[in-house]
Amino acid sequence: MVAGRRFWKMTGSGNDFVFIDGRTEPFSEFESARVIQPICRRGTGVGADGLVILTEPTNLDADLALTYYNADGSLASLCGNATLCTASLGVRLGAVEPGGFGLETGSGVLRARIRAGLPEFDLPAIEGLQQSLAAVRPEGDEIRLGFATAGIPHVVIQVPDVAVSDVLGRGRTIRNDPSFAAGTNVNFVSHSRAGGWKIRTYERGVEGETLACGTGSVATAALLSSWGEIGDDVELETASGQVVGVRIDRSPDGVWKASLRGEGRLVFEGTLGEI
Repeated sequence: MVAGRRFWKMTGSGNDFVFIDGRTEPFSEFESARVIQPICRRGTGVGADGLVILTEPTNLDADLALTYYNADGSLASLCGNATLCTASLGVRLGAVEPGGFGLETGSGVLRARIRAGLPEFDLPAIEGLQQSLAAVRPEGDEIRLGFATAGIPHVVIQVPDVAVSDVLGRGRTIRNDPSFAAGTNVNFVSHSRAGGWKIRTYERGVEGETLACGTGSVATAALLSSWGEIGDDVELETASGQVVGVRIDRSPDGVWKASLRGEGRLVFEGTLGEI
């Protein structure tokens, strides 16, 4: 059932995914870690940070549904760049209209669109924003450290220069800190020489650094805004060199909302062989 299935390889600023269309063909085998892991494995598989299954939505407010699995086979409620890629691929497949549509995710139905040639979508309200953490304190030259849930949990650390940050070591330690019951992604952010911002991310489920993280960019933008570092719109340069954009909206009652925009590019499509 797996061999011979058509797939699409997509990338969102270097955060890459294998897509399976489950709208017209069975997809249950692709929900297993024993299938997801070899497909996502680099060197011997297609290679990806995660796998996305497209299905028909169950919610009447949605036009297309996606289920996202990390490369280790764990289910995630939301992945920002996978959602951007879904928006692009959905338009390519004729499943949605580019002017505006609803995507059913593990975090609910999210509104999306193609704007100025790029996919963009509105995230669920940002929750649990903390400008500092008692359980995890800054170390070394780290300037400050905060937390926010942008669909999934994120620690954000402002540093002098992300180029020299120990993303793997420090990221792994915080990701596994017992104060985070479900684990957490860890983002490192600093000013760039050009005057903007650069970001690097350690992702749970991948258990390493990825070239970009959409929800991490949103959480980072929210923390930077709360720290008074930025306004309501920011572009972040990811580890791939690609830029993602985040618009922040804080309502009078204190609710933080955001929209994410960025690349959602088809790399290639093909047919799976034996895994």
